[in-house]
Amino acid sequence: MILHGYFRSTASWRVRIALNLKGLVAEQVFHHLRKGEQRAPEYLAINPQGLVPALITDDGAVLTQSLAICEYLDELHPETALLPADPLERARVRAVAQVIACDIHPVQNLKVLQNLRDLGLAEEAVQSWAAAVIEQGLDAVDRLLVDSPGPFAFGSAPTLADIVIVPQLGNARRFSVDLRWPRLLEIEAACLELDAFRSAAPGAQPDAE
Repeated sequence: MILHGYFRSTASWRVRIALNLKGLVAEQVFHHLRKGEQRAPEYLAINPQGLVPALITDDGAVLTQSLAICEYLDELHPETALLPADPLERARVRAVAQVIACDIHPVQNLKVLQNLRDLGLAEEAVQSWAAAVIEQGLDAVDRLLVDSPGPFAFGSAPTLADIVIVPQLGNARRFSVDLRWPRLLEIEAACLELDAFRSAAPGAQPDAE
C-alpha cells in the first residue's frame, strides 16, 4: 500500500493511526500542502480533489477521504476493530467521528482559510474564526461523550472516534484553543499510551519540519 499524505494533515494522521492499530505498513509519499504540491498534475490524477490522504491499495485501487479509508481497513482487517459490533454503539462512534471530520476540521483546511483571506478578512479574524469553530465543535463532542465509559472515547479500547479526536486536539493546539475538556484530554492521554498513536504523530513523520 501507498499512503499519500503530509505530516501535519490531521486527515492523514487519522489514517496513520488506523494503519498502526491494524499492524499494517504503507509506503508514505509526502505532498507539502503549504507549497501546493497536492495540486500537481501527477497527484490530481490520483485524487482530483487535490487533498490528502489518498491510499493506493496493493491491487492499485485508489481510496480517498480518511474515514472511508479507515473503515475500509477495518473491514479488510477486522482484528482490533475500530467500530463496535452493536449497531447503536457503532452509530454513536461514527457520529463523534463525523462531528469532527465533517463539521469541525474542514474549516481549518488551508483552502478555506485562504479563501477567507482573499475575501478581505484580517489574519487575526481568520484565526479567531477557526478557533471558535473548534471550540464549539469540541464542546459538542464533549457532551456527546458525557455518559460514555473510559478510558477511551467509548470504553476500554480505541475506536474510530479516538482516531479522529487525537488529531483534532493537536489541531486545536495549533490554533491556540483553550483545551477546557478534561474528558477529551483523558482520552488523548490514554491513546498516547499506545505506540500506534505515538508513532503516527506529526513530529514522528519523515517529512516533519
